[in-house]
Amino acid sequence: MMRVSCRSFEVKSRSPLGNLIGKDVTEKNQEKIDEEEAKKQREHSWRTMKLTLAFFGVSFTCMGVYIVFTLGAPEKDMEGNPIRDNLSDQNIIKQYIIRTYRELDYYRRLIKEPSREKLLPDPLEYPYLQPKYTLVLELTDVLVHPDWTYKTGWRFKKRPLLDYFLETLHGSYEIVIYTAEQGMTVFPLIDAIDPKNIIAYKLVRDATHFTGGHHVKSLNNLNRDLSKVICIDWNPKNVKFNPENLLNVKRWTGNDEDTSLLDLATLLKTIADNDIDDVREVLKHYSNYEDPIEAFREKQKLLMEELEPKLLLKDSRNLQKYLGGHQIFSVGSHFKF
Repeated sequence: MMRVSCRSFEVKSRSPLGNLIGKDVTEKNQEKIDEEEAKKQREHSWRTMKLTLAFFGVSFTCMGVYIVFTLGAPEKDMEGNPIRDNLSDQNIIKQYIIRTYRELDYYRRLIKEPSREKLLPDPLEYPYLQPKYTLVLELTDVLVHPDWTYKTGWRFKKRPLLDYFLETLHGSYEIVIYTAEQGMTVFPLIDAIDPKNIIAYKLVRDATHFTGGHHVKSLNNLNRDLSKVICIDWNPKNVKFNPENLLNVKRWTGNDEDTSLLDLATLLKTIADNDIDDVREVLKHYSNYEDPIEAFREKQKLLMEELEPKLLLKDSRNLQKYLGGHQIFSVGSHFKF
């Protein structure tokens, strides 16, 4: 007969109330620890921020002092001696501050305003030929269209009929390129599209007025009579100082079938041939149209329809005169039957 011995185990367990109290104490201890950690973190962040502010404060102060002593110093002669000016007799601090302000204002104007007061030289005088009218042309998306690909980079497409456009207006207009593009891009590009040097002057970004984050063409600085100035552009913001001188054309996007320059040349040549005293009156009329070139094209079409009967009658009379004079040999060169 086998005897089985059993050990008795004492199982200790907490009551539900004890568990709840223990959990609450643990949570309070954890909250206290978290609060202390957060406090240390805030103190560390505040110390870091104070050090950062102090660093920037000292840096800006040193920079400001350096700028004042550099820009505010009087000019020196060849031997390094200060040159007296209208501020030399004033307080030394006041001298440096006023000179610094003048220099900073100069750089501000250098960035925002055209680089010179007269963008074009004075008009030519007799016996030299000075066209009566000045034509100001935007380059980008009026005469050329920029195109960029990974393979070729930037390329510029020449607008159809550009050569005809320039040659037609040559002599009637003083042609000027005026754009906000950089000169390093514009100058070689114009040399490529205008090998005959019909374009008289080239004005680039440094000749614009920078305002409201936009480069604006300052026609007031052209040194030309604005009643004889026509500006061709697709963006009215570019000429917002002189909207009355703008002929707002549609933007060219590179379409190879475009013939707008043909009609534009005809319109501009008509203005010049009619010896208009103030071109702004004509431009005001065409400003009422979304596409002034298309409007001019339609007017020309209607005019030709009105004149066609008169032209046919005139040609008929000329034909009878030639027939009466037995000059039949000339008929075939003028008419097709």
